[in-house]
Amino acid sequence: QLALVESGGGLVQAGGSLRVSCAASGRTFGGKAVGWFRQAPGKEREFVAGVRWSSGASYYTDSVQGRFTINKERAKNTVHLEMNNLKPEDAAVYLCVAGPTLSTNPYEWPYWGQGTQVTVSS
Repeated sequence: QLALVESGGGLVQAGGSLRVSCAASGRTFGGKAVGWFRQAPGKEREFVAGVRWSSGASYYTDSVQGRFTINKERAKNTVHLEMNNLKPEDAAVYLCVAGPTLSTNPYEWPYWGQGTQVTVSS
């Protein structure tokens, strides 16, 4: 059974940078897509970014394009989300996901991490 172990996150001032990471446990990411959603209080879960493990092809939601980068560390079966020029509206719980397809629909991701908090102060 694949489990997702998240790390990183924390508190940063607006304009700063943070990295959140997601490591596979129990199984590898091989053949899967890996991504990140985020959820702010009172809001729905929002797709942020995703990467296809085998090809490396990535996809970003418009609001983070050019500021966030998703990359994979194959040797450690880990995916990182590098977040630059953070804005207060980026503050949320960031959740790692894995599944057979790269989708913006949360229902198409069968594996979810517990989430890590990202707080951005203005």
